[in-house]
Amino acid sequence: MVLKRENTFEKKYNIFLTELKNEIISGRIKCGEFILPENQLSRQYELSRVSIRKALANLVEEGLIEKIPGKGNRVVFSEKISRQTIKLAWFSTSYELDIIQRIITEYEEHNPYVKVDFQILPEVEYVDQLTRQMEQGKGPDLFMVSDSQFRELMEAGKMNLIEPYLSSNLDEDRDSYRQVFGMFSYHGKMVATPLLFSPVVICYNEKIFEETGLNVDSINNWDELLEVAKKCTKDLDGDGLVEQYGFSFSSSYHRWPVFLLQNHGRLMTANRNRFTFADKANVEALQYCIDLMYRYNVSPIFTHGSNQLAEDIFQKERAAMILTTYYYLNEFRGKNIRWDVLPVPKKELPSTLLLGGGLAINKNSKVKAVAQDMIDFMVSKKAQTILKKFGCTIPVLRSVAEDNSLLDDKVHPKNYNAFIEVLPYAHTINELNLTSSEVKLLQSELNLLWANMESPKEACLRIEKMMNQQLAES
Repeated sequence: MVLKRENTFEKKYNIFLTELKNEIISGRIKCGEFILPENQLSRQYELSRVSIRKALANLVEEGLIEKIPGKGNRVVFSEKISRQTIKLAWFSTSYELDIIQRIITEYEEHNPYVKVDFQILPEVEYVDQLTRQMEQGKGPDLFMVSDSQFRELMEAGKMNLIEPYLSSNLDEDRDSYRQVFGMFSYHGKMVATPLLFSPVVICYNEKIFEETGLNVDSINNWDELLEVAKKCTKDLDGDGLVEQYGFSFSSSYHRWPVFLLQNHGRLMTANRNRFTFADKANVEALQYCIDLMYRYNVSPIFTHGSNQLAEDIFQKERAAMILTTYYYLNEFRGKNIRWDVLPVPKKELPSTLLLGGGLAINKNSKVKAVAQDMIDFMVSKKAQTILKKFGCTIPVLRSVAEDNSLLDDKVHPKNYNAFIEVLPYAHTINELNLTSSEVKLLQSELNLLWANMESPKEACLRIEKMMNQQLAES
């Protein structure tokens, strides 16, 4: 095999040819529009006009443009054009996969010369798979990334694999929500384009509430949550077993910190010099969680960090309320269950967690212009409307997210707009100020607490000491 070093001219020439071709195939320069004059292209790409003409002649031959004497070069469509493929990766546990497929179909119809290769990767080690593939030059051109996955990439020092891009169609103040944007910035610069989001809320079973004689349109504090949960917890056949719980939540890091935040709890100092897990506010919050399970017996005992356990028994109508997200509400489409959502209750202050997802571009992609165009489409009114029309996940485009004409009672809860009330006091996982490895360690060490083998105070003191020792060593 002959390994040839690409000279400066070849590199500039290939960059020009590739970028112009991508601009045309992606639809950024539309059929009938003229491309920039040859002299301007010559200056922009630092190539001679002879080289520019040679490249343009190639595009004429490919059927992408036509030369109009005295006017310039105009984009045309031709049967000779082969479809350009863009690889889009998504993680397997996303609740929006079927909706994204609809959006892809719409995008391909609007861009007949682009084929989207939709790759669904297992969520387990999703970030590791992405980084490994991109470093080997085999990765997707465009990929979905949750706020937690984005943080993993950042902590692993892999941000150099991402081509920063924020769609010009999306301004955080004019078009969207400022809180969502903070999840996808790095050193003060937006790296990925936000696509969708969800706060953590309470989802409740309307039938169970009605059968219990409850007419609840809000649960304002922890005491009210406990009282409602008590009324809905039932031993239906008197055999000593609880067949229906009033409340359920998992030990996932995306759930239980809600209670800490509501009690002014914090896990780490702002400058990350001390882990503060044993603070009184944290102990009180965890004591409340433990009491729901072991003292009052209104919540099932879960020691596993998966959200699925709590949400599964809710679907079986064995729990009246759960802590969940708008993502999960997509599971109810076509299910025979009546439900609605409420903002989470407060203790010292209103507070909840905010989760989000965005789109990032592989820095080594050969079709960056197509990837950028697809992102622009994904956050356009058309695509965001599809996202809302067919699911509960909240679109990042405010005009769509708050458009009540798109609500469908077969898909959306009556109180869908609860997210508007919640957003001002929603906190991202980033604000808890722990690294991904610290989160995993914390989750593991909390298992004794969730199993009621340690008191909250004992657990908090032990874990704080261990984490601070690790912090000092590092």
